[in-house]
Amino acid sequence: MAHIPDGVLAVPVLAGGALLAAGGLALGLRRLDERAIPPTAILAATFFVVSLVAVPLGPTSVHPLLGGLMGLVLGWRAFPAVFVGLVLQAVLFGVGGLTSLGVNTVTMALPGILLAAAVRPALAGAGPGRLLALGALVGGLAPLGSAGGVALALAASSSDYLPSLRLVALTYLPLAGVEAVLTALLLRSLARVRPDLIVTPIEVAP
Repeated sequence: MAHIPDGVLAVPVLAGGALLAAGGLALGLRRLDERAIPPTAILAATFFVVSLVAVPLGPTSVHPLLGGLMGLVLGWRAFPAVFVGLVLQAVLFGVGGLTSLGVNTVTMALPGILLAAAVRPALAGAGPGRLLALGALVGGLAPLGSAGGVALALAASSSDYLPSLRLVALTYLPLAGVEAVLTALLLRSLARVRPDLIVTPIEVAP
């Protein structure tokens, strides 16, 4: 349930998510210069495609988010990349919702950005082993952070959602393992062909 549909969340939660998303978008757009547009567009398109692929898991399903990879490569530019992907999914396929767009953007983009900012200093000059470890760490924890954001939004909206939060968390565990492996391998590949994409420090301040 990474995409929260319309009609699920309380109005204050929707408003708070919209404000946070607007702030993240402003930071991301300020850093979106001409050189950053190609990788941002590529990862936005990749996110749009892979997050439409839902994998059945018992009574629910999960899908890749690539939040860790986008955080490592794009930094705050992950916000506009995720936002554009979510808008297109909602308009073209009815996935997610328009009123919940802010909350969905924050839960999918922010964990990867913060995790990438935390490990970015260790990436410079890192060997293959450290790159794999850091990529797996960020890639694995990012979807768990998204799960926490979804659970928080649901819990803040209604106590009726509390019984389902454990199921929401459990569905993200296999996804975290898959994304840990994918992010680690992709990060090591990027370090070989485009190291400039992953070693530039993230600007945390506005």
